[in-house]
Amino acid sequence: MAQGVANIFPNLQVEIKTISTRGDENQDRRLDEIFGEGVFVKELEQALLRKEIDIAVHSLKDMPTTLPDRLALAGVLERSDPQDVLVTTSGAKLADLPAGARIATGSLRRAAQLKAKRPDLKTDNIRGNLETRLNKVYEGNFDGIILAAAGMLRLGLGDKITEYLPTEDFLPTVGQGAIGLEIFRDDTDSAEIVSKINHLPTWYAVRVERAFLRGLGGGCRSPIAALGTVNDSEINLCGMVMDISGKHAMRVCQKGSTSNPEELGERLAQEALRLGAGKLISR
Repeated sequence: MAQGVANIFPNLQVEIKTISTRGDENQDRRLDEIFGEGVFVKELEQALLRKEIDIAVHSLKDMPTTLPDRLALAGVLERSDPQDVLVTTSGAKLADLPAGARIATGSLRRAAQLKAKRPDLKTDNIRGNLETRLNKVYEGNFDGIILAAAGMLRLGLGDKITEYLPTEDFLPTVGQGAIGLEIFRDDTDSAEIVSKINHLPTWYAVRVERAFLRGLGGGCRSPIAALGTVNDSEINLCGMVMDISGKHAMRVCQKGSTSNPEELGERLAQEALRLGAGKLISR
């Protein structure tokens, strides 16, 4: 991001400030068990509110759909691959893993979708940064791990990926693979900067996904997934709601216009609720 800003605004001085969050510091418990939503963003938002930074850069999948009143999601960078991937020590793909193989993940969504696809496998919770998690697998603690393709690719670890998991079985979490840029709602200077680097196809896609999640009232404690894909002025949105056992799931898809992504997301959420998604979320 910093290089992109520098290219467009060569006379602007850009300073990167690293901020540690509670989600970074608490590595022992599953994400859905600690502090509620926003565990990777609150400290950055507090820095924004204290005027210590002008733009907060987030992994968008970590951002709650409802933001503090004075803050706004102003734009996004071009999305990386939103898929989940499997990394195994043996090189075996998901279909070839033996019954009882232990697969690590820190995500309720991934665990539920794995149980739905391969109920004979065991899922284990894992936390830590990406390289720490991979090392635990290579040290023999697990037979494999499910991760976001985006993180692997950004760190140059694409050659470690055993298999890209199809979205038909592993629909990604809302915003996966996208970087969100948060600013003060009335900060016109930062808004102008962000508007110049905002990637519009990604912007439309993540807005429709976040509207779907917001319409369901779900959060990190619910296995909810969505993926918006943009083709010219049309968005195709597929959403999934599942209970944590992986035994009960609902998948819905609709198309809409980039002129109003939120309307499509809300409409699909209402369709899912009409079909009984609320019961799955509350289980």
